[in-house]
Amino acid sequence: MTREEEIQKIEEELEKTKYNKHTQGHIGSLKAKLAKLRAEDAKGSGTSYGPGFNVKKSGDATVLLVGYPSVGKSTLLTRLTNAESKIGHYDFTTLDVVPGMLQYNGARIQMLDVPGLIADAAKGAGKGRQVLSAVRSADLIVFVLDDIDQLEPMRKELYNAGFRLDTRKPDVRISKKDTGGLNINIAVKRPKLTKDTVKKVLSEFKMHNADILIRENIDEEQLIDAMMKNRVYVPSLVVLNKIDKIMDFSRITRNIVKISAEKEENLDDLKEAMWKKLDLVRIYMKRIGKEPDMEEPLIMNEGVTIMDVAKKILKGQEKYLKYARIWGPSAKFDEQKVGPDHKLKDKDIVELHA
Repeated sequence: MTREEEIQKIEEELEKTKYNKHTQGHIGSLKAKLAKLRAEDAKGSGTSYGPGFNVKKSGDATVLLVGYPSVGKSTLLTRLTNAESKIGHYDFTTLDVVPGMLQYNGARIQMLDVPGLIADAAKGAGKGRQVLSAVRSADLIVFVLDDIDQLEPMRKELYNAGFRLDTRKPDVRISKKDTGGLNINIAVKRPKLTKDTVKKVLSEFKMHNADILIRENIDEEQLIDAMMKNRVYVPSLVVLNKIDKIMDFSRITRNIVKISAEKEENLDDLKEAMWKKLDLVRIYMKRIGKEPDMEEPLIMNEGVTIMDVAKKILKGQEKYLKYARIWGPSAKFDEQKVGPDHKLKDKDIVELHA
């Protein structure tokens, strides 16, 4: 039996098995087998997800435009950046990754137009594995649609390939040991998982001796995600293009950014939505006795601390940091003196004292 036949057999069994507390363990075991087979299938080309596209990450963040052929990704990239992506009114105009750089809020945001994502991309259809390889390097995935029905199939392709959008890794702590069996602690009220299900899932990963601490109410698929090494957790944004040609907006939710790349409509809304999803902040640096540099901010991720800034600026000499003075949203008052653990906010001004 080929791997593809094994996958199909398990999928059929999962489809016909009714989920309840008696079948949970069996279903968990089947899903674990399926996850391992899909990961092995993806490695069939020699690397994690095929040879991929040779695009070096640059800038402060990387955004991938993902969508079916001819939805307008190339036009959008050209409108937003300095890229020269070939534009045509037929499928697969883009046959390789086309990079461009968006300058926004002082940040340099690398944007990549990848070949159209099609059905069975996770299995290698079209340039599926290469596309998915590029997606793994993204800080944000932007789904570009010209029909709302395109979204769920693309989400499914990415899910089957190990991508977990708009979520974080499950809070599961696993400490392997040589002997002693499995010690399972599910530290939540009314857990979805039974200890028997956890044992059956771990058995598929040949884990028989370990201390397991589950600190959130997860299901069997999330437990499998915690075991797999190829899972990618990345935010996403949905963009509906060609709104100048759409007549019915009744199915379009508020969470979808509506644009026309060709007519250049609502592109500022899209830039701001991407900025928010990327969780970037601007930190303006100030030398002692000088005015702050308000032209070229330091671009960091939300949650950045004074020590993070010191590491970026002092480059190996951050151990000499004494304190910092700050102005802006995170300061209680101007020139507040703070320590290395102080968390900064967007548009803060920082003066390091070392």
